[in-house]
Amino acid sequence: MERIRLEISITLNLFYIMKYKKICVIGLGYVGLPLAIEFGKKYETLGFDIDNQRVYDLKKKKDLNSQIKKKDFLKSKKLHFSSDKKNLKNYNIFIITVPTPVSKKKIPDLRYLIDATKLVAINLKANDVVIYESTVFPGATEEVCVPLLKKISGISCDKDGRSPNFSYGFSPERLNPGSNQSDIKKIIKVTSGSTNKSLIVIDDLYKSIIKAGTFRAKSVKIAEAAKIIENTQRDLNIGLINEFQKIFNKMGLNIFEILEAAETKWNFLKFKPGLVGGHCISVDPYYLSHKAKKININPKLVLAGRETNNNMPKFYCNKILQNIKKKKLKILVMGLTFKENCPDIRNSGSIEMCKIFLKKNITIDSYDPFINKKDTKRLKFINFINKPRKKFYDVVVVTVAHQNFKKLNNLFFQKILKNKDSVVFDLKNVLNNSVTKKII
Repeated sequence: MERIRLEISITLNLFYIMKYKKICVIGLGYVGLPLAIEFGKKYETLGFDIDNQRVYDLKKKKDLNSQIKKKDFLKSKKLHFSSDKKNLKNYNIFIITVPTPVSKKKIPDLRYLIDATKLVAINLKANDVVIYESTVFPGATEEVCVPLLKKISGISCDKDGRSPNFSYGFSPERLNPGSNQSDIKKIIKVTSGSTNKSLIVIDDLYKSIIKAGTFRAKSVKIAEAAKIIENTQRDLNIGLINEFQKIFNKMGLNIFEILEAAETKWNFLKFKPGLVGGHCISVDPYYLSHKAKKININPKLVLAGRETNNNMPKFYCNKILQNIKKKKLKILVMGLTFKENCPDIRNSGSIEMCKIFLKKNITIDSYDPFINKKDTKRLKFINFINKPRKKFYDVVVVTVAHQNFKKLNNLFFQKILKNKDSVVFDLKNVLNNSVTKKII
């Protein structure tokens, strides 16, 4: 009888939460802001970030990440922004979207996740729901985060079967900034919950804003694992193509011409060579490897792509310098972000290339129409320019396939190259065929 009463109580509490949703999104970066914008169109929503300047800009309807336009802010009429921790107590659904990077030794760095969890725990109330979107190794939510929530709040979780309690879940982000698939409403959302009832609540919550629909994972760990293998698989595939590039370059063959031929087969996977950076693909394999080693498994393939992809900046620099024997080189690097049409510079391979060139006392200019001014100020060792200099460069290296770069013609490069012996290296094969170029 007591058990029945408890289940009825939980059901009523979850119904109350669904009816009176007040959502707090913690972390307003590439993942958190678009999510907050969508929820703010339907529910009372708080976008929280500890970065005061970020919050100030968002209140002014300015997104320096260039994801959200002013009209999108205006549509999200129920969304408010704050960096005041006291405001969290007024909300009953907390969604954590903070970064989960790795340390210099490539060990998972959960500091931001732990800090956000502690912040929620201080404000946690009975019947609240906590959802994690930050990418972690399988088990992190229940082994690291949930114990903190229970210890600090003094409240049990619904999985324990005791009351009062809170619910939790994991719904990994699947954002793709800078692409045609960057709209979160159009990307299927994986959801999971601590119990079947909490899963229903969490799934219904996301389903209310995701037009593409949702997929209910059978457990939190399965949802965590699904996310981490998505990026690890992509890293391995790109790493394989990069290794192909090294082989065929040695043979004097053009990798892009080879891929063009191979891609005519119906089941050939279309991956391109290049620099691999960002916060997901270049990080997640280390999280999976870390967990594997904890359970006494030494993964042989998980980090194979990382080794190859981490070495690509050095490979490209060496090949360029082998082609250009001239001393006192002046090089223009076009593209500093980690991927095309996106201002994110985290783990950028282009920046690593600049560092390598600078160590060789080469004069470097860097040009990128997408990069944020705050990042140019932070990376003081790189000379950022708003416009390439005329008749100045011995070498131009196009490292990122920005849409702007695809429109450039031969005349543009004739104006900035020093003389007829100057060379354009197009690492992504994005330039018009009329441009005199080399592909490594």
